[in-house]
Amino acid sequence: MRTFLSAIVLAIAAPVCMAQTFSTPADSGPTSAPKKPVSFDVASIDKTADPCTDFYQYACGNWMKANPIPSDQVRWGRFNELSERNNYLLYTELKSAADAPKTALQRQYGDFFAACMNTTEVDKLGVKPLEAELEAIAALEGAKDLAAFNAKQLKRGGGGFFGIGVTQDQKDSSQQIAATGQGGLTLPDRDYYLNPDARFVTIRKQYMDHLVKMFTLLGDTQDKAVAEANDVMQIETSLAKGSMDRVEMRDPAKRYHMMSVADLQKLSPNYDWTVYLDGIGMPQVKDVDVVSPGYVTTVNEVLSTQPLQAIKAYLRWHTLHEAAPLLSKPFEDENFAFFSQTLQGQKEQQPRWKRCTRLTDRALGEAVGQDWVKQNFPPDAKANMEKLVHALEASMAADLQTLPWMSDATKAEARKKLDAITDKIGYPTHWRDYSSVVVKRDDLLGNVQRADWFEEKRNLDKYGKPVDTMEWGMTPPTVNAYYNPPQNNINFPAGILQPPFYDNAMDPAVNFGGIGVVIGHEMTHGFDDQGSKYDLHGNVKVWWTPEDLAKFKDRTECTAKEYDGFAAAPGQNLNGHLTLGENTADNGGLRIAYQALMDTLAKEGAAAEPGYTDGKRDGYTPAQRFFIAFGQVWCQNATEQSARVLAKTDPHSPGQWRTNGSVQNFDEFGKAFGCKVGQPMMPASGGCRTW
Repeated sequence: MRTFLSAIVLAIAAPVCMAQTFSTPADSGPTSAPKKPVSFDVASIDKTADPCTDFYQYACGNWMKANPIPSDQVRWGRFNELSERNNYLLYTELKSAADAPKTALQRQYGDFFAACMNTTEVDKLGVKPLEAELEAIAALEGAKDLAAFNAKQLKRGGGGFFGIGVTQDQKDSSQQIAATGQGGLTLPDRDYYLNPDARFVTIRKQYMDHLVKMFTLLGDTQDKAVAEANDVMQIETSLAKGSMDRVEMRDPAKRYHMMSVADLQKLSPNYDWTVYLDGIGMPQVKDVDVVSPGYVTTVNEVLSTQPLQAIKAYLRWHTLHEAAPLLSKPFEDENFAFFSQTLQGQKEQQPRWKRCTRLTDRALGEAVGQDWVKQNFPPDAKANMEKLVHALEASMAADLQTLPWMSDATKAEARKKLDAITDKIGYPTHWRDYSSVVVKRDDLLGNVQRADWFEEKRNLDKYGKPVDTMEWGMTPPTVNAYYNPPQNNINFPAGILQPPFYDNAMDPAVNFGGIGVVIGHEMTHGFDDQGSKYDLHGNVKVWWTPEDLAKFKDRTECTAKEYDGFAAAPGQNLNGHLTLGENTADNGGLRIAYQALMDTLAKEGAAAEPGYTDGKRDGYTPAQRFFIAFGQVWCQNATEQSARVLAKTDPHSPGQWRTNGSVQNFDEFGKAFGCKVGQPMMPASGGCRTW
């Protein structure tokens, strides 16, 4: 079990394999390739809708009708379309490597994929891969043994309650420090344990039933399984009470508490931190960022008040839960039944080839990615993306200079930060070396544990060393992008630089409305309610005048209240403060991408508008095509269950509100579609604006 260290990256979107014969009766792979997504789809437009009343329905209405949620998904949108295609292309690479590897690298990731696809071997092993861990838990003689146990277990999954990781020091971004976070919960959020509403009460009962079923599959008697389930629920509920909520965790000031190891020991005397640090090879650590002091004291209380059998039940559960998708079919099926069917509304398990492809990408992503980009990301795509990024940077620089509410002093500091942003496009300049990771074609769980330990050890080895700002946090085929505040860089994996986001054959209006807004979104993250707390070097530092900071907070609060009023599911609205950073980035990204398009068209004229006749293409002006391309990126359908989970856990708003919320705050949209002031997409108030 790994404790949460609060990954400080701000992404655009929220989100298995076989041995010698490479096929199983249950899953022989895909029957056909997914269709390639389209960047601007006229057929998806619902022309019966009024764009000034509900632009999302106008841009996506027919797409939503034509694209019901597949039975193996809980959400289906344009991101999923591209991700499925990328996953298929990756699958063909993995299948080939599993059958006939041509290089040592291909043999490594081919064997990993093959071990995952070999369900015969996985089912034959049953729970045997967990025996060593379960025996180690049974051998514990008291809570005093937990630190040594955790250190030994790190190579196989991380132990329980506490852990240490390495992260950048937010007060001095040139330094890499030790930190301990919070975690230990199985349900999606602390609210699932604490909220008294009937829906959450029902989910807690269903979770208890799931715990009992899983413990009985492990071989426990019914009575023992019930007792263990009660122990797990009691401990996890205590941890939920002692954990910070997601809004608090967004604030860097609330997750930074440097203290000596001696003081940390005083905060949690029932856990021997010196033993743990020595055991993981970090005896030199003298100071630790304690992300959540309340969590630390809560765990200390749990260790002092809970009987040993309850602590063992908790450790057994987390060992089993984390391994369940990689074990034999009964465990895999029960895990899916609760976490996917009950919590998310997913009807069917995804085909194993999909799961194994994604698992291999997660475990050995830069090994697989080296070959993937050779086939799917030509050099000219990277060059074109660099041109777009530079256009957006110029647009944001102009936006900063014209902001009516910001003083010249703060504008100058903001410009310094913008100029310092580093652009990373496509894939790493140096690839990660996985040669030390042992992969066996008959040991799926062991392969995953060894790959996880490789990443854990790679993280721990960063302590006290220079920061590698060229390191990537996403694999090349990933359909996503992110901004890293401590490093002040924007990152665009090759996976997202394809239709519907980017298509070199399309006119600039479409590309600026797609990938252009994504670029602007990530850049704006450096200036959202939390990103704005970091300076150009990635240090948490106030670079605002007090007057400008007050104005900024007023404007972001306007956005938070606005999105509080948007419904994510019947009777459940968005949390405007949880989604504030992403909403700020959406609104700012749309504005600067639009201005970049207008600047490009002004400079290049008709040459920049291929396929236009009398100022229109497909019946739309460049401005209208820009907004439609933007809206169509967010077309999606979702189960009500998954929408409810995301409303509690996801810092991103759903597609409907990412679209409508942004355009109703931007008067250029109303002008493009001839809206009248007072219509929903052109409110008389003028909406909310920060950037």
